[in-house]
Amino acid sequence: MGLIKTLRSVASFSIPTLSRHKRRFKRAANIADLRLIAKSRLPHGIFDYIDGAAEDEITMRRNSAAFQQYEFVPRVLRNVAGIDTTTSFLGRTLESPLLFSPTGFTRIAHSQGELSVARVAAHHGLPYCLSTLSTRSIEEVAAVSTGPKWFQVYVWRDRGLVKDMLTRAQASGYEAIMITVDTAVLGRRERDVRRGFTLPPKLGPGTIIDGITHPAWTWDFIRNEPITFSNITDPNASSAGTAVNLSYFISQQFDPGLSWDDLEWFRANWNGPIILKGVQSVADAVLAQKHGIDAIALSNHGGRQLDSAPVPLDLLAPVAAATGGTLPLICDGGIRRGSDIVKAIALGASLCTMGRSYLYGLGAAGEPGIERALSMLTDDMTRTMSLCGVRNISEITPELLSLVPAGRI
Repeated sequence: MGLIKTLRSVASFSIPTLSRHKRRFKRAANIADLRLIAKSRLPHGIFDYIDGAAEDEITMRRNSAAFQQYEFVPRVLRNVAGIDTTTSFLGRTLESPLLFSPTGFTRIAHSQGELSVARVAAHHGLPYCLSTLSTRSIEEVAAVSTGPKWFQVYVWRDRGLVKDMLTRAQASGYEAIMITVDTAVLGRRERDVRRGFTLPPKLGPGTIIDGITHPAWTWDFIRNEPITFSNITDPNASSAGTAVNLSYFISQQFDPGLSWDDLEWFRANWNGPIILKGVQSVADAVLAQKHGIDAIALSNHGGRQLDSAPVPLDLLAPVAAATGGTLPLICDGGIRRGSDIVKAIALGASLCTMGRSYLYGLGAAGEPGIERALSMLTDDMTRTMSLCGVRNISEITPELLSLVPAGRI
């Protein structure tokens, strides 16, 4: 008994977790760990669709690697007893400078898909931008979210379809639209080519074996309704709304004729802020400002469109300078740690996005995985601010960063 009392006085005992997956999820320390758990739980083709990028994936790797070229210049004795991560964007006060970015076909990671993402975002008062190619509809997402909601727009040749979605989004309380402007054509994602992966996935010996070897995902998939592109109706399809009928239709609908002149059409059909996603040059940022755009997302589509495209982080400072610091900038791409968010803000970002980060969490553990991914980023951000001696977002300035000397990265 004396030994037991001694042990109790110096140690606490945890209840053992029988599930290997739950043990692994509990021990996950960062986004990279969530990625590895998602990789083990998702069929190979599904994981590669989420994880992959265009061609040699140079741009995707550079998106994250770019953050390593900066080191912090911490200040000490600054009384960091109370860290405030709140910020404002387009008239909204946000708990932290984070946006849940739009991702298409989200239910391939987990059956709840966009509903889980929207619930987590709303719980934390953060914007969630729903994709045109979402697998839950504009109305379904609005029904589970009282938080700030945006709608991402792929511009179709058929403007009637676009107008219908804008009308539905406005009626459902979406506050802003984000027009994606880097998809004149779709990028070539070679992991998908090698896997023979299509949307929707085609059944064959490979996909059947993949499903059998990933039983948790397969059981979740077969117990729920078929996955569809919920916002789109092909008027020529015999069974409107199904992914099977719409996959070819969608690939033919991207409008390569989209130009600056089309912004007037959006102003006539949308009453609210307009954000451009996919700006990749200082010149286009200046043009966006001249056209009265409310904000831009510096983005290369996570490296999924043009390989060897510019890295968003590298564009922040020159774009902020060229636009006089008055055009709100979103840094979209490569965010994997809270310290990345602090670096992006120091260089001129108003918001940063999480896309793959929350998909890894969703694939790893469903909705709790999204919560975990968000807490990893926000806790890390708060800790970084404390260690750097900054107490609020306004104190995160360019003086907080220094370029790492050449040859020491």
